[in-house]
Amino acid sequence: MTTPAERYAAFRQKFGDDGAALRSFRGLYDFPLDDFQIDACRALEAGDGVLVAAPTGSGKTVVGEFAVHLALEQGLKCFYTTPIKALSNQKYNDLVKRYGTGKVGLLTGDNSINGEAPIVVMTTEVLRNMLYAGSATLSGLGFVVMDEVHYLADRFRGAVWEEVIIHLPESVRLVALSATVSNAEEFGEWLGAVRGDTTVIVDEHRPVPLWQHMMVGKRIYDMFITDDLTPRINPTLMRVTRDAERLMAGRGRRGYGRVPRSRPPDRVQVIEKLDAEGLMPAITFIFSRAGCDAAVQQCLYAGIRLTSDRERHEIRQIVDERTAHLPDEDLAVLGYLEWREGLERGLAAHHAGMLPAFKEVVEELFTRGLVKAVFATETLALGINMPARTVVIEKLDKWNGETHADLTPGEYTQLTGRAGRRGIDVEGHAVVLWQPGMDPLSVAGLAGTRTYPLRSSFQPSYNMAVNLVGQFGRERARALLEESFAQFQADRAVVGLAKQLRKHEEALEGYQEAMTCHLGDFAEYAALRRRLSDREAELSRQRGAARRAAAARSLEALQPGDVIRVPGGRRAGLAIVLDVSRNPRGHGPSPLVLTIGKQVKKLDPSDFPVPVEPLEKVRIPKNFNSRSPKERANLVSTLMAKIGDRDLGKPPRVRDHTVEDPEVNDLRRQIRQHPCHGCDEREDHARWAERYYKLLRETEGLRRRVEGRSHVISRTFDRICSVLQQLGYLRGETVTDEGRRLGRLYTELDLLTAECLRNGLWEDLDPAELAACVSALVFESRASDDTRRPKIPAGKAQDALSAMIRLWGELEGIESDHGLSTIREPDLGFAWAAYRWTKGHSLDAVLMDGVGGNELAAGDFVRWIKQLMDLLGQLGNAAPEGSKIRQTSVKAMDAMRRGVVAYSSLN
Repeated sequence: MTTPAERYAAFRQKFGDDGAALRSFRGLYDFPLDDFQIDACRALEAGDGVLVAAPTGSGKTVVGEFAVHLALEQGLKCFYTTPIKALSNQKYNDLVKRYGTGKVGLLTGDNSINGEAPIVVMTTEVLRNMLYAGSATLSGLGFVVMDEVHYLADRFRGAVWEEVIIHLPESVRLVALSATVSNAEEFGEWLGAVRGDTTVIVDEHRPVPLWQHMMVGKRIYDMFITDDLTPRINPTLMRVTRDAERLMAGRGRRGYGRVPRSRPPDRVQVIEKLDAEGLMPAITFIFSRAGCDAAVQQCLYAGIRLTSDRERHEIRQIVDERTAHLPDEDLAVLGYLEWREGLERGLAAHHAGMLPAFKEVVEELFTRGLVKAVFATETLALGINMPARTVVIEKLDKWNGETHADLTPGEYTQLTGRAGRRGIDVEGHAVVLWQPGMDPLSVAGLAGTRTYPLRSSFQPSYNMAVNLVGQFGRERARALLEESFAQFQADRAVVGLAKQLRKHEEALEGYQEAMTCHLGDFAEYAALRRRLSDREAELSRQRGAARRAAAARSLEALQPGDVIRVPGGRRAGLAIVLDVSRNPRGHGPSPLVLTIGKQVKKLDPSDFPVPVEPLEKVRIPKNFNSRSPKERANLVSTLMAKIGDRDLGKPPRVRDHTVEDPEVNDLRRQIRQHPCHGCDEREDHARWAERYYKLLRETEGLRRRVEGRSHVISRTFDRICSVLQQLGYLRGETVTDEGRRLGRLYTELDLLTAECLRNGLWEDLDPAELAACVSALVFESRASDDTRRPKIPAGKAQDALSAMIRLWGELEGIESDHGLSTIREPDLGFAWAAYRWTKGHSLDAVLMDGVGGNELAAGDFVRWIKQLMDLLGQLGNAAPEGSKIRQTSVKAMDAMRRGVVAYSSLN
């Protein structure tokens, strides 16, 4: 039994450092706060900014909620920023439940609710735009919470986070909430440099322990076992996977025999096993939208049912209520009944191709524990609060838009961070499905590594430049950009490079001494040998370039129907030319061909070491569809019938004819006549000289890197300002009227958009035509090798799109003159869909027509339409007085805001 004095002492020890705000804040929760949460809240109440880096699901947002509480206590405003609208909506609803609608506002691209409230939830871009516009809403701002601040590494949007951090008024305290990153101290140091006193709180402890497993065949094995408190790879798992590899390899050689029990499990077996082991609810990460949808179908066909009658009734009620606003004809197009059937059985997909309303229903049902198995792409791991007991990872590589890349330790940590629900699960589980060729040691390495460094993606843009110059002038703007995290990291790297440079210079002195020759100047002799080697290499390159140029010319001369021979590589053999076009990245002609193996491939000059000549000609049917296997097979059969048994001879070979070069002959003569040529230790000296010159090249490269990283951001800013000066957006330190219009356009292609406005390309367009043209500035195709040209509206829209492409070419040339390359080509892939939707066509018709001949996913369609509406709204604000675009853009937005597009999660 403790005395009152002892109890009071314990109270003082535990709460003695709490201020009044933190003591009242604790009373809002029915659970005790963790140490890292308390430390962060105390620092915040003491007047510091804070950076909190902690694992997913650890409760970082409690610190953000304390900033909201503190602002209200002190009569100040708090802005709570998130990277995505769904997160903003989620946070808005949470705060409304606590403080009521009168005290909480929401500002996103879709919603504007009570924007002058003391607490406003918003996307980070909205706050950036407020700062540049000098919005009156910033008055009285005391705190800004930046949730998921590690988004500043995102190469498309990351710069926005740094812009906000740099430009916030000094009086505002920043609360930065981040996933666990390995360089949190470095990031915190930068925050301290630009924002003042910042306390860094790093907590790597997971509130719910995570167990790592691997499923081999139909059994789940622990990945690690613990001996004397030291975890090591499970030897049983190593033995089982070795046996499985042997069995699979043996079966492959025999080509028959029973299927080994260790064959990788299918999705149905995985779900059945997890359910039997009590490991539900589970999220299975499949790095393909089609794979997620197929997984649900496979489970449905197998008759899996994970819900009770009561749960099924509750699910149907919620689904019907949440989708009541969607038109019946659209629901039929969206596969509503199949989707609801899956939900009622406790199964769902979750990916960016789904309608936002459908995704939100899945999130709600999963969070309530009604949906037990979700098959998701990796986008679910970012931000949305959707924890599970178990996370399953099907494969350890994913398509990143260019190639199949292995998961990084950071990505693996983020995916598995969803496992383990705080307050519900005693432990979380991560299960990797074993595949042939998968090494448990490498998976254990992924699971045991916590390297996830935060790397800045900051780059000045044209919009940023005119806004900064307008507010601060060029010199102050340049100084502000030097404060970016990108420059901070570059300067840090320069320190290490400079140290390496000094070591190289010391080593060069030693190498120079070792190559000294008593007969003469060996450095001079070595330089002659190097000049000879370089000249011979240059001649070889020239011959190779001439061959490639000849090959490119021969490809340009090809016509559809030409039969050619691809000399080597994976595409070797006969092929029929289907279409002749240029490589979209500007690397010469890129004909589309049908190979003898019935595959459609794009070729380029690198496939042809020698010029190509047509061997034969076949007629391609007028309405030939390269996507149809039957039509491809028929065309190949036509080719085979035409060629018959004819001997086409051997493929031409590359022949290099050495040409006498006077410079080579002269260098050889000088080498023979040099005194050092007769030295007995000549080759020994030469080896030291080779090392010397190799290290000299590396040293010069290091020196260039040091120079290149110093002031890199401000140099880019100066080049951007030079372009703006040439085009009339800046006049010295003054921003022109055109520049102020550019300052209101927050889009990746900001300069091209401003130039289109200034040149009046869209003045005479109707709303649908304007939507088609502006879509080219926001849309980016997912696949770069679409075999069909995009369909675009005829008439004025077609003329305007052609003019936009010409204007882009001119701007690209101007950028090149100034050492820049920031403006991508407009993408016409969405123009037809945007045009038809604005014209009032049905969702079914628009999705079926799709992009480049591929059916369009509903989620992608809604996302691109909303981005298009956002830019149209900006155009309406930025267009000059008297411009027709002011009214046309509003009419276009009104025409698009219908059906699935009009839906808001706050309805």
